[in-house]
Amino acid sequence: MSTIIAIAVLGVVCLLAEIFNLRKAIIPITVAGLLAILGMTVTEFNTTESYYNNMIVVNRFTVAFSSLFILLTLFLVTLSHHFYKNRPSKVSDFIAIKIFLLLGAVAMVSFGNLAMFFLGLEILSISLYILAGSKPLSLKSNEAGMKYFLMGSFASGVILFGIALIYGAVASFDMNMIYEASNSAATGDWFYIGVCMITVGMLFKIAAVPFHFWAPDVYEGAPALTTATMSTLAKVVAMATFFKLNMAMNGNMNFAYETVIVIISIFSMTVGNIMALRQNNIKRMLAFSGISHAGFMLMALLNLSNTTGSLFYYVTAYTLAGIAAFAVILYVCNDKDDESITFFNGLGKNNPVMAAVLSASLLSMAGIPIFSGFFAKFFILNQTLQAGYLILVIAGIINSIISVYYYFKVISAMYTKEPNEAKKPVPFEYYVVAVLAIGLNIAIGLFPSCLMDLL
Repeated sequence: MSTIIAIAVLGVVCLLAEIFNLRKAIIPITVAGLLAILGMTVTEFNTTESYYNNMIVVNRFTVAFSSLFILLTLFLVTLSHHFYKNRPSKVSDFIAIKIFLLLGAVAMVSFGNLAMFFLGLEILSISLYILAGSKPLSLKSNEAGMKYFLMGSFASGVILFGIALIYGAVASFDMNMIYEASNSAATGDWFYIGVCMITVGMLFKIAAVPFHFWAPDVYEGAPALTTATMSTLAKVVAMATFFKLNMAMNGNMNFAYETVIVIISIFSMTVGNIMALRQNNIKRMLAFSGISHAGFMLMALLNLSNTTGSLFYYVTAYTLAGIAAFAVILYVCNDKDDESITFFNGLGKNNPVMAAVLSASLLSMAGIPIFSGFFAKFFILNQTLQAGYLILVIAGIINSIISVYYYFKVISAMYTKEPNEAKKPVPFEYYVVAVLAIGLNIAIGLFPSCLMDLL
């Protein structure tokens, strides 16, 4: 609860800084505030589970994921310093929106009541709608904002209808009572219809097949920093929340529901990877890559009691690699009209460090040792095998092999082709975030137990 209050206060401070004309201090103050909030949140790891009017629940699950979300926001705010340098009058708006987006993320993962879950979902979603269309003079950004708003609003409506049906069946929004109802043989059909509707809405939020169609266009059209936010922070928030919802709503998960999850997981991995093979825009490629990773994350739902640690490790490895990759993308494509892979030609000669960071990020996403992406896939596939889904494990391995091709397409362009332009300096913020994020990715790959043992 203290984390949520502190984040809300920090967001208000960002807005007040604009009133007092303290624009240059906004990002340093926000970074310092996020570091303090991260420290305060981490100290709650060993506290006993606590409830705040059954609206907010604080336990190891919520603390671990909230800490990850704060860390990702810290990286994104740091990248904002250079990204918004040409729009100084809007810096306070963009930073405040990111802080309030974090507020919604923490509320989503800490909920003990469906009302708090939906409130957090809408805070996060509205922030993303604004950021997606935050370049008013760009037709692509306007298109991305409108598409995301229309599709996201429809998905939120489906989720809200599902919540209403669950309330009608259980007569409560409280997750403990919903968990008891899910394990009761007397639960009516309306409850399961509500669960299905919430599932559909959350599958849209994580961009899983067949609810993925919005992601490539929105990722391509949105400003690059917003795409980084959606592909890392927003995606893992939705996945962590979906996992927590399933733990409460599907206490006696039946075979039909598990079969649907298996099918969606296989199709998400396969469609994502096959479509990524054809892309020449790196943001669209990472959009389809994210769809594929959503398929891997969904495997955690098939063994709810044992995969909490594996899911946390997977999303941490994925987001750290994603943040590092986007730091390099921002450096290479910030002054370009698009994000074509050809812009990365010869990056290994022009800037070996940034090329090495992007290579390491892509290799981690592909699941190559020694990077944490390899262990993330290994742990989640192992848990899926223990749950008895051999066909899903085989599909996951095959898709991991397929993904290597399009990741290496970018790496090949950086090291085997001649540069298109002269060398340019790397903004200090991009350099720090890229190196720190990939360093953490490699560190948790070398010492995976440091995260696996948290949950």
